[in-house]
This record gives sequence, C-alpha cells and structure tokens, in this order.
Amino acid sequence: MSDDDDNLEYRFQNLHEFAKIARQNLNRNNWDYLIGASETETTLARNRMALDSIGFRPRVLRDVSDVDASKEVFGKKLRIPVLTAPVGSQENFEPGGGGTVAAATTKFGTGMILSSVSHPGLEATAKAAGDGFRVFQLYVRGDEDWVDDHVRRAQDNGYNAFCLTVDTDSYSRRERDIAKRHERRRVRPGDARIYQARFNWKDIDRIKRLSKIPVMIKGVATGEDAALAVDHGLDCVYVSNHGGRQLDQGLGSIEVLPEVVEAVKGRAKVWVDGSITRGTDVVKAVILGADCVVVGRLYVYALAAAGGPGIVRMLEILEDEIRICLSLLGVTSYAQLDKSYIRKAMPAVWSHVHSPFPHLDLPKETY
Repeated sequence: MSDDDDNLEYRFQNLHEFAKIARQNLNRNNWDYLIGASETETTLARNRMALDSIGFRPRVLRDVSDVDASKEVFGKKLRIPVLTAPVGSQENFEPGGGGTVAAATTKFGTGMILSSVSHPGLEATAKAAGDGFRVFQLYVRGDEDWVDDHVRRAQDNGYNAFCLTVDTDSYSRRERDIAKRHERRRVRPGDARIYQARFNWKDIDRIKRLSKIPVMIKGVATGEDAALAVDHGLDCVYVSNHGGRQLDQGLGSIEVLPEVVEAVKGRAKVWVDGSITRGTDVVKAVILGADCVVVGRLYVYALAAAGGPGIVRMLEILEDEIRICLSLLGVTSYAQLDKSYIRKAMPAVWSHVHSPFPHLDLPKETY
C-alpha cells in the first residue's frame, strides 16, 4: 500500500466514496438500518425528489473571489451551517459513537446533535466535544421527572440547545428489518414508548419554563404545527420526517420548508434535514429559509468508512461543494441569496437514497 493510500485526502475525493467503503465495512443489518426507511420508502424518495425538483438561476460577472461559507448558529460561528443529525446507535458504525462524532465536528468547526439513544451518552459526548457546538436530542422514554432531568443534564454539560423529537409516537414498520426477521433491541414491544405517545404541548410549556438553553422540536412537517411551536415559545422549529423512517407517503422536507418558514415569520430559527447530501442541497435549503441544515446518512457513511477523520474529510468536501455553488451562483455569502436564484425544475434522475451519487457502483439492494 502506498503512502497515498493512507492519506484521507487521496482516498476520499468524492462524497460517494464514503458510501462505498461504508458498505464494505458494515454488516447487512446495520447497512439496512442506515439506508432504509418505512414501508414503501416513499417519504425517503420524496425527500430526494423535492431537492431534485429545484433548479438554479445563476448570475454572472460578479466578483466572487472571496466566498464566505460560514454562518452563525445560536450565537456561535460555524465553518459551514451544517450539523450532524441525531442518529441512534452510532456505536454500531464506529466504536466511539457519539464521542467520535463530537470530536470530529469540533475539529472541523461545525457541530453535532446527539441522539439520546447513542453511546457513550450525554456527559461523555459533551466532554469529547470540548468547546464545540452541540445539541442534545431526546426521545421521551420516561415521566416528567425523567425528561426534566435530561434538560438539566444538558444544560450542566454545555449543550447549546435541547431538542425533542416529536414524530415517533408509534414506531414505524421498517420492512428491510422485518423481511430478515431482524428485531432491534430498542424497539421491542413493551418498551417505554407510551411516554412519547402521551407527550403534548403542555409538556413543551413545562420544559420551556425549566430550560435555560434554547429548546426546539424535531419532526415538524406542517406550517400549522410550526406556528403552534412559536406560540409555545420554542426557539427553533426543526423540519424533518425522520429521514423517511416514520410516516410513509409523506412529503419531502424541502417541499414543506417554505410553508414552515412562512408560518414562523422570523420568530424562531428553522432547521431542516431530509436527504441533504450535496453542497448544492445545503444552498437550496438556505435559499428556502433554513437557518441551519442537518445531514444524517452522509456523515454516517464517513463515520463507518474512516471514523472521526472520515467525518472531517467529508465535511471538507461538502464545504468545497458549498463554496463552489455559491461562487457559481454569483454570490459571496448566504445573505446575498434569495428565491430569485431558484425555480421549479423537472428531476433529471430517478430519486432514491443514492441518486445523489451517480458514480456509486453498489448492488440494487442499496436503493
């Protein structure tokens, strides 16, 4: 093996190369968990189709010699406005789990959202993050005291915000798992999921009174719920359909983003995820009103392919794609963008989980 083969900059020069190595490194169960969605996987496909249905309208002959791809998020300047999503069981993809992700995002200069069902847990991940930007995400699996304890622990451990996932009242049918008769430990019948099903706006009010850090909800898919979120004092509305993993036959996140932004009317921040895979996707989301963009599968490919250094390298490539996109649109910062830079367009390819990677050569099982 040559020295170049050991060099991540040589090994990974395109984003799809992380997915290729991740598939080689992961067993089929963990791979299907990563790429799969619920039932017909239509919501997942629509996430991608919504992005593919937007075309750019670039401007030319402007000085774009100095492009700034950074953005401020909750008072902290991030190198790019991209966070890593709260993917559960990160330790299945790399032994360090959330700690590895936290250290990597801090090293690069962005941030992460830690899932409450990922190791090594709230405190250890905060320690690994150092002074990096971090958000703690909670699945409600206990009573009021249990939830409130997590709020306090997040505050005490320097998390920049507290996030509650609100689209998991029932666990969906993940047919990739069912077809293999593979049962995941955390989703067996009789677990504490009843607490999530009972969770409601009164709980949000209580948490908002208790919390000394910004509070957000993840899983908003309508303008009506976005308006309610702001009425209840939430600091951020996180547009998400769980990567297509929960409600089947839903709309793509980017498709509903404009109505959420309109409902919020600048009274809270708006974040979004949903098949965001390329730098152009990030820019489209910002044009449509997102203050911050969250990536899921993309960073887990990098984690599974090359651990923490892989995440750093992935973010470097993503940053390069964002910078190139901004410059070719004729702008030097996100502030110069508006909806005149996009229009509705016909998708050019069949949308699926890996359609952003036309040069990725994997078996059809990966679709």
